[in-house]
This record gives sequence, structure tokens and C-alpha cells, in this order.
Amino acid sequence: MDPMITHVVLPGTYDPVTLGHLDVVMRACRLFSHVTVGVAASRSKRGVGTAFSLEERVLMIREALAEKRIEGVDVLPFEGLLVDFCREVGATGVVKGLRAMTDFEYELQQADLNFHLAPDLESVFVMASPTYGYVSSSIVRELASLGSPVDSLVPDCVARRLAEHYVQ
Repeated sequence: MDPMITHVVLPGTYDPVTLGHLDVVMRACRLFSHVTVGVAASRSKRGVGTAFSLEERVLMIREALAEKRIEGVDVLPFEGLLVDFCREVGATGVVKGLRAMTDFEYELQQADLNFHLAPDLESVFVMASPTYGYVSSSIVRELASLGSPVDSLVPDCVARRLAEHYVQ
């Protein structure tokens, strides 16, 4: 029998990190002794790229974790396949937050592909807290770009960066 999973990766683009993301990180910290947030380069996400650079997104997550006093979480950028990144950092599990059935369908396909590529890598799904089930990075970016407040959706440090990024 395989040993217990102790190290997991929470992969994502985090463009930007939201309170929903941080909720999943906190819950993963309760379940696993070693948590790594893997920030995907995602250079061609949806054909337009990301609003923030990879370096900015890594920095925002680190600042957000510090602001919310979430300790002991590694934050690392990665390019390429998630399974390769997991091998590189020594993780044997992947944690993904799910908001709705549409998330599940997409994430199940990804989990099946990851299993095909790395059968020893376990996928764990965590349901979004009802408080944040409607929150997504794309909604946050759209609201911020229209000058709407996003304080209830993201940490303060991220709200400030969004305000600077989307100066009207």
C-alpha cells in the first residue's frame, strides 16, 4: 500500500488570487502537512494571456497569505505539465477547489489525464465554501476593470493591486 499523502499542490493561474482560493488553501492546510501553491505560467490562457505577470501573481499570493496569516505554504511558479511540477517538488497529491458542476466536469477531465500521465498522483477535490462559490478571478478582473469595488472578494493587498492595474 502507498504511504499517506502529506504533500499536495494547489495549481492555478491565480490571476488574481481571491478569498475563495485562500479558503481552499486553508482547508488543504488542515488536511495535509505540506501545501504548495503552484502558480501556472498560463501564457496563452483563453487566447489572451493573464492580466498580471507570473512574478506579480506569485508575489500577490505570498502577500495575501501573509495578510491572512496563513503560514507554512510554499508558493512556486511553474511552466509545463502539472505532473512534472508535482514530481519536481515531491508532491503526491493535487487539490482543486470546485464551485459548480461545470468546474467538476473540467477538473475530472484534468484528473483523468493526470492519472494517465502519473498514476501515483492523487487528485483531491474540495467543495467551495458557499461564501465564495460565485467568486472567480475572471469576475474579479471584470468588476475591477469597471471600477466596481472588489474588497469582499479578494484580500486587501490584491484589491490595491487591482485598483492600480485598472486605473480609470
